Amino acid sequence: MKECNSCGKCCINYSNGDLHASEQDIKFWEIFRPEIAAYVADGKIWMDPESGAQIELCPWLQKEDNKYTCSIYHDRPEDCRIYPVSIADMIKDECEMLEQKDLVNPDRAQQRLERFTL
Repeated sequence: MKECNSCGKCCINYSNGDLHASEQDIKFWEIFRPEIAAYVADGKIWMDPESGAQIELCPWLQKEDNKYTCSIYHDRPEDCRIYPVSIADMIKDECEMLEQKDLVNPDRAQQRLERFTL
């Protein structure tokens, strides 16, 4: 498995309503990062502060020179912090961290991923 190359596929695939934040994340944002908390409504994240509608793309995702960065990286939601969880998700998401050897032996790759994310 390669290191993340900031392709942004995970952020793009999950930012439109498929991400969740923990209660701790939301409470932290309310106290220390109100600009992030403004995008939370009824426990759902990345909601338009004015309309209340789900935003299509994470408002904190930035693209520069074909690389994506997160402008709230150190305070990002729990789902973002724990990704990737499974090789199956990485395959589905076309994650560029995967190498051919990971695809040939996904069980072994999953074991490596679990050690990596501990």
